[in-house]
Amino acid sequence: MIYRVIGLMSGSSLDGLDIVLAELDESRGKWSYIIKASHNYAYDTEFAQRLGTAASLPAYEYLLLHSEFGKFCGEKVNEFIDTYQLHHQVQLIASHGHTVFHAPQLGTTSQLGDGATIAATTGINVVSDLRALDVALGGQGAPIVPMGEKLLLSGYNWFLNIGGIANISLNNASDYKAFDVCAANRVLNLLAQQAGKSFDEGGQLAATGTVHTGLLTQLNALPYYQQPAPKSLANQFGTDEVYPLIASFQLPVADALATYIQHIAQQVAYAVNAVKAQVAQDGGTMLVTGGGALNTFLVKQLTNALQPLGITVEVPEEQLVQYKEALIMALLGILRWREENTVLNSVTGARRSSIGGAVWIGQEF
Repeated sequence: MIYRVIGLMSGSSLDGLDIVLAELDESRGKWSYIIKASHNYAYDTEFAQRLGTAASLPAYEYLLLHSEFGKFCGEKVNEFIDTYQLHHQVQLIASHGHTVFHAPQLGTTSQLGDGATIAATTGINVVSDLRALDVALGGQGAPIVPMGEKLLLSGYNWFLNIGGIANISLNNASDYKAFDVCAANRVLNLLAQQAGKSFDEGGQLAATGTVHTGLLTQLNALPYYQQPAPKSLANQFGTDEVYPLIASFQLPVADALATYIQHIAQQVAYAVNAVKAQVAQDGGTMLVTGGGALNTFLVKQLTNALQPLGITVEVPEEQLVQYKEALIMALLGILRWREENTVLNSVTGARRSSIGGAVWIGQEF
């Protein structure tokens, strides 16, 4: 079976809406993919600010933004289809939405981007709310990309996605492990903005800084890191806990960036050790994707931290780096349509694996 699906992803780094058209092929239980088209529609400063502060909105205004962002997503899909001449080729849209509230310990998670509005705006069937059922079943609702990693990228032992939040996966056939490691680009971008940059391209500014041992020690002592997996992070961990702690040291921006990059590298290494203590896994290759994979200095520090553990870091071609999560959303949408599991309970801690996602019929019959 061949499916042509659009995947939508809006990450916590607030860099824009990622759109992918993927051709997904299932043959005898094996999946393969081709990315036929991809684009990032950057948010303007005002819209990024509204998304980033949505958690503080009154309920009515939050719901208005939920519908408005759904319309934005639908309109960008229509633009994407026009630009890449994809008319009558798209069978389904799978939208992750933009996470605002994530409190699985309280049984809730919420993503902006109303699926019904996307369906109505595009006239195409939509799958949304991909995390909700797993959380209702007692799971973390995150990470949800491991199912896609397992089915589409099975040649790797480890996966690390460095977006607004960094998450890690071990590709183990009998006991797949994955969890959120730490806040990443969301914090790095906030620090870069102090120097008048939207982000620290290639980690050039961080590379000139000096690691502050006192700050690094306090960062590594944050309680989240002592929690066992399954576990996941809300965006507010980076903005409300990590960033204020860094700011309290009043360091030069370069030093703050260098220190936080060292923190990310150390936490990834600690996470690998924690997984290896549970599952027999010696070394292997780690596929690194997400915007952080384009930060040359961060990748260098990761390589240094993981080398003693026998792990080789690999950064793939840029399209997969940038659009891996949108690609996986497309796959999850098709799995939901086929009524097959989209979430692994070995990853999230839910009572069982589940077929997650709400379906909205945008197509007129």
